[in-house]
Amino acid sequence: MSTNSLMIRDYPQNERPRERFVQNGPQSLSNHELLALLLGTGSREESVLQLANRMLAQFEGLRLLKDATLEELTQIKGIGKAKAIHVLAAVEIGRRIANHTLDERYVIRSPEDGAKYLMNDMRFLTQEHFVCLYLNTKNQVIHRQTIFIGSLNASIVHPREVYKEAVRRSAASVICVHNHPSGDPTPSREDIEVTKRLAESGKIVGIELLDHLIIGENKYVSLKEKGYV
Repeated sequence: MSTNSLMIRDYPQNERPRERFVQNGPQSLSNHELLALLLGTGSREESVLQLANRMLAQFEGLRLLKDATLEELTQIKGIGKAKAIHVLAAVEIGRRIANHTLDERYVIRSPEDGAKYLMNDMRFLTQEHFVCLYLNTKNQVIHRQTIFIGSLNASIVHPREVYKEAVRRSAASVICVHNHPSGDPTPSREDIEVTKRLAESGKIVGIELLDHLIIGENKYVSLKEKGYV
């Protein structure tokens, strides 16, 4: 065994993530085993699997790792710049694949479709983000834009900002989405007031507000289903 670092090859063959990956597929590996494959080596003090476990514990599993920075990763003992770059590159590839799949003229036929489109991006955000999805006449998403970040109120969410982009994109309709960092998607009085104001403005400019969705922790509320649109 190397005196400098414990590597994946130092483990018994039936415990090596790489061999199990080949024999049983990637779905057979735990999160820390997949991360260990990216890291490659541990340190003098711990194996690569132990390092991967400690890294995941610091980022609450995969919950916060997707938004980790190079500086945050390299502050972890045993994670140098090369290891950190490998991890961040893998995260970015995963993000691009997910976005590419969703952005190929994603069709929204129901509130559930709209929530599914943005759930993974928005449910872990620590601030409120107000996002608009612009749709064509076939209810396909032609553009997505974050209108503002911060606490929702009627003075900030101005219909002008929402519908200006709709006109520019020749959108037929709009779906507005924002998240509740608390995880509870129950609409507030302000949420309802903003929704009514946007719906009325949409009627004036001839671009329908199809829905306003509130994203929580794996939950959502449709203000259209609640009767506010």
